[in-house]
Amino acid sequence: MLEPAAMEVPMAGTLSTTVAAVPAVHNPRARKLRSAVWQDFTKERRADGNCVAICNHCKKQLTATSRSGTTHLRNHLAICTTTSTRRAGKRRKLIVRRILNNKTSTGRPGDGAASGDDHDNDTTHFDQELSRQDLARMIVQHGYRFSIVDDLGFQKFVKNLQPQFSMVSYDTVRADSMTIYGSERLKLQDALLKTPCRVSISVDMWRSSTQMDYLCLTCHYIDHAADEWKLRKKILNFVHVDENFTANQIAILILEKLQEWGIDRKLAAVVLDNCTSGDSVATELLRALQPRRLLLLNGNLFHVRSCAHVLNLTVEESLEQTSDIINRVREMIQNVKFSQERLQKFLGTAKLLQIDQKLLVLDSPNNWPSTYLMFDSACYYHDVLLRLAEQESHYAAFLTPKEWADVKALTEILDALNNTMEKFPVENPTANLYFNDMCEIHVLLNTWRNSPSPVVAQMAGRMLKKFEGYWDLTRPVMAFASILDPRYKMKSIEYFFQLIYGNDQFTAKATIEAIKQNFTSLCNDYEHSADSLKNPAVLFYSGNSNSCMSSVYSNGNDSKTFSRITLSDARRGLDQYIQESSSGQSLKSDLDMYLEEAVYRQKEGNQDNFDILGWWKSFAAKYPVLSQMARDILAIPVSIIPLDSEARVLNEYLSTMDPLTVEGLVCAQDWLRAETEVANADVHADDKAPNGDEIIVAPN
Repeated sequence: MLEPAAMEVPMAGTLSTTVAAVPAVHNPRARKLRSAVWQDFTKERRADGNCVAICNHCKKQLTATSRSGTTHLRNHLAICTTTSTRRAGKRRKLIVRRILNNKTSTGRPGDGAASGDDHDNDTTHFDQELSRQDLARMIVQHGYRFSIVDDLGFQKFVKNLQPQFSMVSYDTVRADSMTIYGSERLKLQDALLKTPCRVSISVDMWRSSTQMDYLCLTCHYIDHAADEWKLRKKILNFVHVDENFTANQIAILILEKLQEWGIDRKLAAVVLDNCTSGDSVATELLRALQPRRLLLLNGNLFHVRSCAHVLNLTVEESLEQTSDIINRVREMIQNVKFSQERLQKFLGTAKLLQIDQKLLVLDSPNNWPSTYLMFDSACYYHDVLLRLAEQESHYAAFLTPKEWADVKALTEILDALNNTMEKFPVENPTANLYFNDMCEIHVLLNTWRNSPSPVVAQMAGRMLKKFEGYWDLTRPVMAFASILDPRYKMKSIEYFFQLIYGNDQFTAKATIEAIKQNFTSLCNDYEHSADSLKNPAVLFYSGNSNSCMSSVYSNGNDSKTFSRITLSDARRGLDQYIQESSSGQSLKSDLDMYLEEAVYRQKEGNQDNFDILGWWKSFAAKYPVLSQMARDILAIPVSIIPLDSEARVLNEYLSTMDPLTVEGLVCAQDWLRAETEVANADVHADDKAPNGDEIIVAPN
């Protein structure tokens, strides 16, 4: 709450600051002024009935109504001055000391208790230990240097803010930061152990400026604590690894960390896009986990790639074979931008042709989006560059008409791919988001492959081959996520696969049927898993009328004790028994009911803003098995934005730390991020810039 500002009270009709005296009238209901601040103020009532507080030192008048409190009076005393600076300084110290001495403990620094309209019982108590913890928490949360405690400016600021605080040392604040890491780790581990759903992991390789390699293990899951379905992403470990580590050693390290967290038996999928030898690591992990028979569909959904990574690999590897035309465009723009005379001609011609000024882009190597921007800017200034070519016909840097045709054709392809890439950054990237977009890319590549332009047909053919190789690995997971999207169910799969396979409808139908059968098999696995036995209705009635109640007590720790069985549990079991016995056959499964119902259509608003987790939260009781599948499948991080290698470099500050401290700071900072987001929610309500799999690190 904002403190009331100090206000001078003007007298109506006069410039005088005197107060009209009012005869004192005894009021038996008047409150006694208990606050220490009244030792330096005199409270008087004006002619209009309102009260003012007159400073005994500078005679300034401030409001003293029952609602104004005393905080603004204390604030005034802190800045009150007289003609004698020395006496004023002494007086302020005495005032602050007197106010502090009159306060009582509330258990937390900065907290105050209010009593009555005058807030005369505001009390605070300084706590060195809590303040020390807050300092360490601030340093970790915002990535400040430990050495900030040695900065004279920071020490002076803290001393003026709270003279009683005893500044801690570098080693102390480091130890306190590691204590925060340890306590937050226990909280996260407890949350992961309690969550009933599966988790997915992504693995990224980082490097310090001192050329030390780190493995970052991130966990993705849907948290439904307090009945709130929220997608969570938490860094579990940030471990130093030797640069010569083999795929087998990396896989062993990952398994060890997962076992330490207690989540090795509840894995759904793994993303290794930014991991060294990712395919080999996935093979080793699968070899170790598959014998346990705990993976979804026996591991067929285990290793996936993110959509952004699939598109990046597809385009980058295909553009390598069109390097000639890319180099020609790059050379042309370089000769325009870096020749002062030619640049002036360029700008003059653009103005003459009334073309609005736009940046003429020069791309960065190994960055295809920048190559697209370079092509796009060249096409935008096509007429200007043609004029320059006519004026300098002897200069070979400008493109020929055939080259211009190829550039425009390639720009159209890159434009479609870039538009898809721009859709990826979102706030909550669930796995269902981009199935339609990836299918559209597949359809476009098929179309471009038959283009009359040789350069387009060749590039599209190369892209299609690369795309299908990478997409086949991720397609099952994304198809399952699309089925779990109530807006589409099987419709997107049926529609797009018929377009993708064109005239080969036999292959289209076979592919659609295979996806549906695999999804049904996965649904059956969930239905018959131990987790489904936790449903009270299933516990009471398992389909065998002779043992309706015996199943309650035959499942060990997973079953309810007799004292925990409620009437609502019994009623649900009775309802199920009546329905099954009266119909003479088993009830329809979740999947049958779900697919038979019409797709969900939003009444209004953008379809892209659909809250799929909110929908499944609402329908969890209706589809208990499918809702559990949704929690596991939708959390698989196929929609994350992997960082490129340059972004995955620790700054100088963290690079100087030992590996254990680096892990503690990186992980604790990530775990405390939720507090920062909540604190800034109101301030940055309109700033929803999406985050990829980045790490918040200390400023350089």
